[in-house]
Amino acid sequence: MAHYFYLARCLDGTLYAGSCVNVAAREARHNAGKGARYTRSRRPVGVVYREDFATLSEARRREAEVKKRKGLWRRWNAEVPRGEGRHGHRWLAGSD
Repeated sequence: MAHYFYLARCLDGTLYAGSCVNVAAREARHNAGKGARYTRSRRPVGVVYREDFATLSEARRREAEVKKRKGLWRRWNAEVPRGEGRHGHRWLAGSD
């Protein structure tokens, strides 16, 4: 079973980083207001990036690494597209 680290673009343009076992289900939970507290007031949310891992603990380590590295976080926030697509976000290859 695959596990994922993902970035979701919020309505206000910010990025949210998370980890999960099912990206589509997690995005649906965010958009239903049942996901992270951070995304509840920033809906709709669209997953714009993901990385695959063999275990959930590896995905969570990647999430922690990204959140700790502020320079990487700022760069990704600037580089991840804000183009058109579902929820007004551009979907990167493999993000569905």
